[in-house]
Amino acid sequence: MTLPSGAAGTAQEKWERLPRWQQTGIVALAAVEVVLTTQAAVDLFRRPRGQVRGPKTLWFLGFTVQPFGPIAYLALGRRRG
Repeated sequence: MTLPSGAAGTAQEKWERLPRWQQTGIVALAAVEVVLTTQAAVDLFRRPRGQVRGPKTLWFLGFTVQPFGPIAYLALGRRRG
């Protein structure tokens, strides 16, 4: 069985075939994702249980759903005041 044209190759080869603007965009979005997840995790860890909507454990698990978990927590999971 042969692979379709362009399907073979290592991840490095595929990365190098991407245009520079796509490589830059991927790296930038990955950095934003790391910052958002870190900020949300630190906030959730430090915030008292009474200031979090829902169980903290579920929010931590929700952070694995990138990028929606951290954004949802930062937007909806924290109680103000």
